[in-house]
Amino acid sequence: MLDYDILIVGGGGAGLYAALWAAENTILKVAVMTKVYPTRSHTGAAEGGINAVLTHSVGDSPDAHAYDTVKGSDFLADQDAVDIMCKMGAAVIYDIAHRGVPFSRRPDGRIAQRPFGGASFPRTCYAADKTGFYILQTLYEQCLKNNVTFLNEWFLLSLIHNGEKIEGVTAWDVRNGGVHLIRTKAVILATGGHARVYWNRSSNALGNTGDGTAAALRAGLPLKDMEFIQFHPTGLAKTGILVTEGARGEGGYLRNRDGERFMKRYAPEKMELAPRDIVARAIQTEINEGRGCGEKGDYVCLDLTHLGEERINERLPQTREHAILYEGVDPVKEPIPIAPTAHYSMGGIDTDKMGRTEIKGLYAAGECACISVHGANRLGGNSLLDILVFGRLTALEAVKYADEAPETNPSLAVQKDDERKIIELMENDGKERLADLRRELGEVMMNHFGVFREETSMKEGLQKLYEIKERAKHVKVYDMGKRFNTDLISVLEFLNLVDLSIPIALPAIERRESRGAHARTDYPERDDKNFLKHSIVKRNGSGDLVLDWKPVRITKFQPEERKY
Repeated sequence: MLDYDILIVGGGGAGLYAALWAAENTILKVAVMTKVYPTRSHTGAAEGGINAVLTHSVGDSPDAHAYDTVKGSDFLADQDAVDIMCKMGAAVIYDIAHRGVPFSRRPDGRIAQRPFGGASFPRTCYAADKTGFYILQTLYEQCLKNNVTFLNEWFLLSLIHNGEKIEGVTAWDVRNGGVHLIRTKAVILATGGHARVYWNRSSNALGNTGDGTAAALRAGLPLKDMEFIQFHPTGLAKTGILVTEGARGEGGYLRNRDGERFMKRYAPEKMELAPRDIVARAIQTEINEGRGCGEKGDYVCLDLTHLGEERINERLPQTREHAILYEGVDPVKEPIPIAPTAHYSMGGIDTDKMGRTEIKGLYAAGECACISVHGANRLGGNSLLDILVFGRLTALEAVKYADEAPETNPSLAVQKDDERKIIELMENDGKERLADLRRELGEVMMNHFGVFREETSMKEGLQKLYEIKERAKHVKVYDMGKRFNTDLISVLEFLNLVDLSIPIALPAIERRESRGAHARTDYPERDDKNFLKHSIVKRNGSGDLVLDWKPVRITKFQPEERKY
């Protein structure tokens, strides 16, 4: 049995920043457990930038940032948490800049900022179009400098608690095989999102399978606002790989098959810089109504040609590289084919404004957590800010708790149960193939719970999800070995996605309104009277999923009509 005082599960931006702040503020034993090497975490895919109001942000303020965030969320964000995030923005930016993040600079040497969707001021700090990559590398180096212990290539299986406080976790050692028990006083879940549930069209890394969120659900914790999945407007047409919002922030145009800048019909003031949910629906509407591009009419074009080669190479080099590599087009010379792609999970583990769950010593930060600072729709540039602000705050909370908490004594029963489940999984009748089930899951989610939703279709989709869940009991694991059994890990990841698909579907059916990323064709209007509230899904005593609701925390900004 391994023994740590604070265990952070996940090696992305939230996990590394949490580990760094914990290590610098305590002599307790701090460890990061991650299924991939930290520098391969999905934070590296965050291209466009990180929002913050800096000392040289003329006319801007944390209150203006908070208002833009709440309005962008379609007034579902908890405003006390939003206030914390926006007020801490500058401190976080200056901290990571001093630690080594090479932000792009203005001619006077100060950190450069670009416009992003839904923002009333240019407040998105950036490092070309590789912002997340640079943050990830810098934080990993800083963690090594501060002697953080890393358990690389360990896969989370279960959370162990006694109904009141956390006691430990179980995990599979990918490198050597075997289920291990890890005793700890505090756990911070920072395992990222679950948009790979839309397997066939997602901007997410293949490993974004909601491992921490699924483990929390199985451990009896509530999940919040799971129906809200963000579709990023600009994924490459063939692959769904992200084209950063920074491309539109730098002045890119969206055009349909007639060459028209069609956003004038949907957001006449903000145009291409409207919030992501509005732009994604506009693109999908153009496609659905026959104004898409190409032989099949299944995409529109992002036109950067007017920006010029020098500006594209300076500020959007990765965007150009991806367009050439995956679409065969050079954005200096011709538009990029794009379409909406499943991108971000607004919902996740229910926490308070400090990342605390209902189990003492268990915290969640980043995309796996629903704190909730994004509500029904996240603004671009707020994700990196979210993971750093709440990675830092949960670390300080965990240090405070672990400093005073007694030693834990987790039961070996959970380890033995997980060992039995692994054996049963590898020895089942193998009637189902992982590739087939995973593809079907992606098709059901995209076809029934995509950009636009409707009750009859969603109920049909829910039934299919139950069928897939039943069939998943018979999925075949071909590799019977223990060491580096990536086949087994892929199956475990898929089972997590299946576990999370139904908590997405249940509240989506019951939320009979359109709000943010949840767009109902049968209920096209927002309904504050009946649905200005968070959905809560959790398991009851018999293991069945039950749906409940809780109020949104409103402090400064009363709900209003959302116009751009």
